[in-house]
Amino acid sequence: MAKRDLHKVLFPRQKKVLSVFGEDLLLALKRRGFSKKILSERTGFDAKTIKKIFEGDPGVAIGAYIKVLGVLGLLDNFAEIAAKDEVGIQLQNAKLLGG
Repeated sequence: MAKRDLHKVLFPRQKKVLSVFGEDLLLALKRRGFSKKILSERTGFDAKTIKKIFEGDPGVAIGAYIKVLGVLGLLDNFAEIAAKDEVGIQLQNAKLLGG
């Protein structure tokens, strides 16, 4: 496997999460009554890239996903992901309590 393709190697659970994320983006697009053409115009992405995004392709840059979230009005949802770090908070609390 070429070195540049290593970013496409994901564990099965990671692949599933990204696939579901792509499907969720497609559903969000449809709920808003947007077409893929409108999304293409607003993001500047070609149809091939948009198809890859909705498939959850790991080769698509995270910035492309961010741009789609922005068009769909979901950018704040992305910003909240790391803020809801339940495991990190539990680890920090345990450390603070001396455990």
